[in-house]
Amino acid sequence: MNNSTGTVDFKVGEETYQTWYKIVGDLKSGKRPLVTLHGGPGMSHIYMISHTEICALYGIPVIFYDQLGIGNSTHLRHKPAEFWTPELFMDELDNLLAQLGVESDFDLLGHSWGGMLAADYVSQRQPPGLHRLVISSSPPSNPLWEESMRGYLEGFPVEFKEMLLKHEKEGTFESPEYRAAIQVFLNKHTCQTVPWPEELVASFDSVEEDPTVSNAMLGPAQFNTTGSLRTWSVIDRLHRISCPTLVTNGPEEGAQDYVVAPFIEKIPKVKWVRFAKSHIAFFEDREYYFKAIGDFLRVD
Repeated sequence: MNNSTGTVDFKVGEETYQTWYKIVGDLKSGKRPLVTLHGGPGMSHIYMISHTEICALYGIPVIFYDQLGIGNSTHLRHKPAEFWTPELFMDELDNLLAQLGVESDFDLLGHSWGGMLAADYVSQRQPPGLHRLVISSSPPSNPLWEESMRGYLEGFPVEFKEMLLKHEKEGTFESPEYRAAIQVFLNKHTCQTVPWPEELVASFDSVEEDPTVSNAMLGPAQFNTTGSLRTWSVIDRLHRISCPTLVTNGPEEGAQDYVVAPFIEKIPKVKWVRFAKSHIAFFEDREYYFKAIGDFLRVD
């Protein structure tokens, strides 16, 4: 497989930043490329890198990139919270597609926050070059996600739940007790492949190294969004997603069945695939996951 990396200029107002990308496969192969959107917001692409399997199995070129503010792209720690909006990341995606020359023929896959961004982008901008969309373990609204995650917390012992919420209320996010408890929760409802794969650890570490984007859009708490995505929802625009769309989820994650239901009910050309575990099926159920994605992308 061919591998190439680089950066493209991304102009915002009078300033120019760099978006870092990685291409696995050959964009001139005649096969439509798959562009991937990582989660977060503010988490690097590294945990998504197993999607190179799409190229290995099916010959489909795969494009990864680090969204602005994280990973190998320009970091902007001094920017105010209001700078970081879904529209900024939609502009960055449009710019990347154009700079790489794929804007007229591409597929799009977003995981977690990446799927939220993808749904927002497609429903608002309806890019004419997009053929197929994959929304992987993503909610159509942040309040639904938060309700789901808080609901899972009820399944833990009362003292565990009260301890976590007390730390969040008091802002003691660096407490070893809080951090250890959050890891217990995430091992159940984010990734059940324990110990976590190195790529996933690296992407979580990238948030700690520079939490600018994450803090602005989500906030530091796991169960109480205080950032700009607090009331985010795309539910009222889902009917505008006209391309064939695959929605995937698991039964023990934030994007559980009732959370993704609006996608299934409102997107006209939708297919739903449910995996067995939680939030990151490409670690937890790798073979089935990549077969499902590949089968969907190769229909035409």
